[in-house]
Amino acid sequence: MAACRSQSLVQAQRRISEVRNGTDTEQQLRLYDGWAAEYEQDVTILLYQAPKLAASCLASVFQGPRADALVLDVACGTGLVAQELQAKGFCRFHGLDGSRGMLDHACRKGLYQELKQCMLGQEALPASSGFYNAVLMVGALSEGHVPTSVIPELLRVTKPGGFVCMTTRDDQSNLKYKRRMQKLLDDLERRGLWEKIRVQEVEQWERATAEQEATGGSGYISGVVYLYQKTPSVGF
Repeated sequence: MAACRSQSLVQAQRRISEVRNGTDTEQQLRLYDGWAAEYEQDVTILLYQAPKLAASCLASVFQGPRADALVLDVACGTGLVAQELQAKGFCRFHGLDGSRGMLDHACRKGLYQELKQCMLGQEALPASSGFYNAVLMVGALSEGHVPTSVIPELLRVTKPGGFVCMTTRDDQSNLKYKRRMQKLLDDLERRGLWEKIRVQEVEQWERATAEQEATGGSGYISGVVYLYQKTPSVGF
């Protein structure tokens, strides 16, 4: 049994590494399409906490009837974030992802009222400005995945007074990306477009896919949850 678990962990780590090291967007999408059937099994093996942490972070500050809130799940994958939010009383979800295979799996769960394919970071999000009560982007803001240029779009489609929740990894391979991301987050705050509500740093984010990525030899990489609130007077 232990040998089977070890083999499954190695396979999950290999698939994660392949996706992170994809040479271009087209190749990455093919990898995600092929990974969709095993995705949830693999992230369970890797003890991936981001969907649960992001949902808890949003729920801890959200005021008003959760059942009435319209939530946009960007890079929704197979729907793990919506599952976590549904358990906390949210029930109206729209989802976006670049992978048709991932969207097909998300659709089967029956959680989303709308699902669309979108090349995140390469085109505007297919939504009107100020449309959603909350926007989440979990797991895709990292080196080799979705560029930080998507972040102003997350803010644009959020209602004034609404929330934007994002996550990123904090391992060695992602430090440059995280610095660029932080610079953009700070710039949007300096411009008065949103207010930082919470930054949650998590040491055991998920099992590392490579030994050199582990935090302090723990076998895990660390990560961060960011929560911002759009300034009520912002019109875009």
